[in-house]
Amino acid sequence: MGDRNAMLGEALRLIRVFHDRKQVDLAEELGISQSHLSDIERGAKTPSQDLVAKYAEVFDLPVSSIWFFDEQLSSGTTPKAIDRARGVIADKVLDFLRIIERRQEKS
Repeated sequence: MGDRNAMLGEALRLIRVFHDRKQVDLAEELGISQSHLSDIERGAKTPSQDLVAKYAEVFDLPVSSIWFFDEQLSSGTTPKAIDRARGVIADKVLDFLRIIERRQEKS
């Protein structure tokens, strides 16, 4: 994942995995195709605001906690240091979720 949506897509994937949900089942619940969800999780497509809201509802999360991982979030008025800090924090949260994912796979 090297493009602009990579961090958000990875966050959505890890949230799904953390909740032990299959991609096909979640896609059906969200009202989208599995291939579309796969594209979002890989960072190939950007989810709509409505889709992120549905995702937040399914997993009982604040919408803002999901948008936190959007690399395009910067408004241009946010100081660069804050943008960098947000990126570092988001990376650390994703690293933590990946550790949990690996532990779940082992058990």
